[in-house]
Amino acid sequence: MSEPLTPRQREIFEYLQEYQRMCGLMPSTREIQHFFGFASQTAAMSHLRALERKGVIQRLPNKARAVVLPQQLDREPIVDIPIYGQIAAGMAQDTTAESEGCISIDISSLGIRPSARTFALKVRGDSMINAHICDGDTVILEFREPRKGDIVAALIDGETTLKRYVLKDRRPYLQAENPDYPDLIPARELVIQGVLVGLIRKAA
Repeated sequence: MSEPLTPRQREIFEYLQEYQRMCGLMPSTREIQHFFGFASQTAAMSHLRALERKGVIQRLPNKARAVVLPQQLDREPIVDIPIYGQIAAGMAQDTTAESEGCISIDISSLGIRPSARTFALKVRGDSMINAHICDGDTVILEFREPRKGDIVAALIDGETTLKRYVLKDRRPYLQAENPDYPDLIPARELVIQGVLVGLIRKAA
């Protein structure tokens, strides 16, 4: 019989389960530290090691968020998806394309194909609010050709934005999901950088 959890260990285990359910990924050790008010990340790591010894979690090597629940091991593998900065869900803006690290997710929980070439961007703004994409969300995008009606990350006349891809008379333009924002019609160029395939919302 496995060794029972202490009250603190049970609190942490329940937090891991709830965070996974709400966000689609596991919290980092820094997030665990801040949530429980630990003095250092070392304390969070010690609790994770204790949970692993008792068999209620497993830790994966070389992963940014290296915790899985045992029932997850029968699912698709955890995949690291690079985060390439922020994207405006407002008026088109300049954005950086440098990687800000990775998020590790169970792609089956978001319905993403294992063969998909994906990347992530953090949303800034409220122009896609009626599509349930909010400021602070993280969107997962796939490198592929868009279809009419897809939500896309697009480079329009040198600036990047997140909008719905629309075709009218075979001419593409970008449409917001908020009546306060105008349609964006390219004057020179429209380059689709990725198509939305998933969304992660941080727990409140």
